[in-house]
Amino acid sequence: MLNEADGGALDLRHAPDDLRGQEDRTLRLRRLGKLEKMGLAAEQSSGVWELSDRLEPTLRQMGERGDIVRTMQKAMRAEGYDRDPMSFQIHDTAPATPIVGRVVDKHLSDELGENFALVIDGIDGRTHHISAVDQAKVADARIGSIIEIAATDGGPRPADRTIAGMAEDGIYRPSRHLEQARFEGRVPGGDYEGFVDAHVRRLEALRRAGIVERIDADQWRIPLNFEARAAAYDAGQGRQLNIRILSTFDLETQITADGATWLDRRLVGRGPSDIAPAGFGQDVNEAMDRRRERLIEQGDAARQQNGRVLYRRDLLSTLEAREVARAGAELAAAKPMPFRAAGGGETVSGTFTGTVQLTSGKFAIVEKSHEFTLVPWRPVIDRQLGKEVTGIVQGGSVSWQLGRQRGLGL
Repeated sequence: MLNEADGGALDLRHAPDDLRGQEDRTLRLRRLGKLEKMGLAAEQSSGVWELSDRLEPTLRQMGERGDIVRTMQKAMRAEGYDRDPMSFQIHDTAPATPIVGRVVDKHLSDELGENFALVIDGIDGRTHHISAVDQAKVADARIGSIIEIAATDGGPRPADRTIAGMAEDGIYRPSRHLEQARFEGRVPGGDYEGFVDAHVRRLEALRRAGIVERIDADQWRIPLNFEARAAAYDAGQGRQLNIRILSTFDLETQITADGATWLDRRLVGRGPSDIAPAGFGQDVNEAMDRRRERLIEQGDAARQQNGRVLYRRDLLSTLEAREVARAGAELAAAKPMPFRAAGGGETVSGTFTGTVQLTSGKFAIVEKSHEFTLVPWRPVIDRQLGKEVTGIVQGGSVSWQLGRQRGLGL
């Protein structure tokens, strides 16, 4: 009908001699009746219909959303969850309010294999579909992991501001940027090459979007409105997402864990609850009840006569230390050196040899010639794998001192 419409008008007036076309005309009129109810077609005069210019894109979008709903239903059923499709929410951009929930499905969402789509069973009682998620941000997330997805600042990225500031006569030169970074000496960890490489990778992504032009290995053409176009690209691609992995472990594992879990942080947290009494929210409430009883059984909490439960003051740090000691002993059984726990205020130094996922979080393995220890991991040390690192343990975190950098508190 779109192909035959002349200027959006489709002539289906009755032709008595066209017996073969009568059935086709009847089918078209029935279809047009449906489109009219959707606001996508209107009968201007008897037998003459006007098709909306929104007809094709609207139907295509509805088809895509129908596919997404079916994908969500399939993913939920595969994990044994029954959710009302009326609770499904499809997000084309960053959500207006943060989403907290468990990962039900995680799959590639584009032909290039660059981005993931996630199905999240939220504590708000809804099931969410989020597209265009950067793979790197959810690399540690598994089915059942608890994550938070929120919108980031919609303004230009700091890297984009830096690139615009370094451009001279519309040309950005990585070599010039490297010289400037070394002169200023403010790069975290002292990894100047890696710092500039990150800006070049950003430019490569923007080049594919047609925003910048690569002249040669050391020259990039930067447009005058670069920052605004880059920010608009991010918004259009749904990349304005801030993703935190709250726990890589599912609820059932957290209930019996010896570490400081996400459930524990919810139990000792203060303020109004954002957990709905339905869907995953109901599952979380039940898991918190079971976790609370577990803590009481092992002496980390006590129930008073009035029914109120009091938790030990240092609950989270105690649970974390307990789990780290247990995990360290297990790792030591496979290493030619013993484990030693690091104390608060202690300076830790050695070779960063790998990471381990605990219910208390992700920890870095730091080895010396005669012993090893576990300290909280942070992204800043990822590029130091296999290298010497030094840091000061401070209140459940580490202030890393990398390269010539005097200190980076995280």
